Amino acid sequence: MKILIHGKNLELTGPLKEYTEAKIEKATHHYKDIVKEADIHLSIEKNPRVSFQTAEVTIFANGTIIRAEEKTENLYSSIDLVSNKLCRKLRKYKERHNKKLHNNLVKNKNSYSNAIEESDSIDKDIFNEEREVRLPEPSIKKKYFEMIPISLEEARKQLDFIDHDFYLFRNKLNNELQVIYKRNHGGYGLIQSK
Repeated sequence: MKILIHGKNLELTGPLKEYTEAKIEKATHHYKDIVKEADIHLSIEKNPRVSFQTAEVTIFANGTIIRAEEKTENLYSSIDLVSNKLCRKLRKYKERHNKKLHNNLVKNKNSYSNAIEESDSIDKDIFNEEREVRLPEPSIKKKYFEMIPISLEEARKQLDFIDHDFYLFRNKLNNELQVIYKRNHGGYGLIQSK
């Protein structure tokens, strides 16, 4: 399994990398046949009033993206919690997978592994000629995914595996882009073009 570790506002020391790798390998040990890559982001908040330290893990398993994130006041604690959460999600995925509910995703097992992230740079011209202060334009983080057409039910299951409120997918029936989302009062909603 390929493990990528990224740090934000912290130095990735040898012991921290080893601890993180050991925890993620332990969480994915029983799922080596389906887990191909783990992308780990560790970060510490810059604001001294907010003492959150975050561990975010994205697993690419047979064309399915499984994501877990935890924030605590201690980075090692966040890593422990996120590895436990990841293990539960992988168990849930494996149970569904064994029931043959994800046949189409298994056929396309590497469909989402080509995710590319780009971030735009901040405008360097912060001051105009009169030296008036301007706020920089907010940057937009871009992600690119290969979108294999899937059914609405497969999209709903995919939404359950990621920690987001919505999931963009290409519908197998009409090959259109649609968004499934979690409703505030329970259930799901679907956004589609007319």
